[in-house]
Amino acid sequence: MTISHDLDEAGLDRELKGLIADVLGLDPAQAEAFGPESGLFGHLPELDSMAVAGLLTEMEDRLGIVIEDDDVDGEMLETYGGLLAFAKAKLDPR
Repeated sequence: MTISHDLDEAGLDRELKGLIADVLGLDPAQAEAFGPESGLFGHLPELDSMAVAGLLTEMEDRLGIVIEDDDVDGEMLETYGGLLAFAKAKLDPR
């Protein structure tokens, strides 16, 4: 399912949290509790290098975006806020 590019910030937040829970097999309540400073890569044992690829692929599929290899860096995956900002920038490339 692809979502539209006019998704509001709260909708993107919900979609991204659901996507993380699905891909990593987390309890949805755990993902729902993520805030901007919540650690992801290096903090969640479920998010290893193999899971990163699955997470990015699922983001492309569900959000209807294209993520280039050079878009991906440790900073964007370090915190939930970083990942949310990255997704927002991809959806609204102004």
